[in-house]
Amino acid sequence: MKRALFIAGPTASGKSALSLRLAEDLNGVIINSDSMQVYRDLRVITARPSEEEEARAPHKLYGYLDATEVSSAASWAEDAMVEIEAAWANGQTPIVIGGTGLYFKTLLTGMAVIPEIPDDIRAAVRARCDREGSELLHKELAEVDPVTAERLFPGDSQRICRALEVYRATGKPISAWQADTPPGPMQAVDDAGLLTKIVLDPPRDVLYDRCNRRFDLMLESGAWEELDALIARELDPSLPLMRALGVPSLIAHRRGGLSLEEAVEDAKMQTRRFAKRQLTWFRNQFGHWDRFPAQFSESDYRDFLNKKITKAVD
Repeated sequence: MKRALFIAGPTASGKSALSLRLAEDLNGVIINSDSMQVYRDLRVITARPSEEEEARAPHKLYGYLDATEVSSAASWAEDAMVEIEAAWANGQTPIVIGGTGLYFKTLLTGMAVIPEIPDDIRAAVRARCDREGSELLHKELAEVDPVTAERLFPGDSQRICRALEVYRATGKPISAWQADTPPGPMQAVDDAGLLTKIVLDPPRDVLYDRCNRRFDLMLESGAWEELDALIARELDPSLPLMRALGVPSLIAHRRGGLSLEEAVEDAKMQTRRFAKRQLTWFRNQFGHWDRFPAQFSESDYRDFLNKKITKAVD
């Protein structure tokens, strides 16, 4: 039977470790659902699984795009379904794991089919965002698409720009396009009770401590080398990977704009703020999913495996 697992959660919550254990116990294939981990340039900085971890179980959609490419939820969903179908064909359990909630929602509730946005409109909106800031554009979005503005935080420049581009190009709010969206490709699996959905929901203080400690470890484990290689490519700063957590702060240090201490503290602060937004988003959007603690004992894991997972994939 076509069963699957979804594991969502904020950054540094332990998703990778849990998914690896489940993959080993359930003959699973781990499929990435993190919008930054799809890029190959920054394994360490984006906290992709290590080569040793990837050797323990099949991992898909990690580091498969170049930094010059722009991944969308729609294109990712197409790639994810290819890997999910392949896992089923091989008698394996697909385990979709990541912190990008929109990717999960695309598989479940679908993605609106929106006309292509003309390059001149996209360029104009992005230039205004760079010049005037996403907070101002967020206020503008609230006037033409209050539904979308309400669910986006003012610093989410990528999605704010996208929403304004759609409105400028079509005269129709992106929320209206989304309201007419057909179900996603995994909705039928969920409706049939064949999809186990898990959110890691750690206490905020535990999560913040993990974010801080993990960033320190990244700096000791090759982050600077990755960053220097990325800088050498002289890429467009508006590309998604150039805005990955920690990258703008560390680049500012390399170029003399911030001291090392300032850069590290700023990167940690941005990471903690992002984790907080993820916690809030998952609690609001995925409140009906099963919760699993970030800190769990062996007995906790076995109990959860037996009660929630094994019965779902047998």
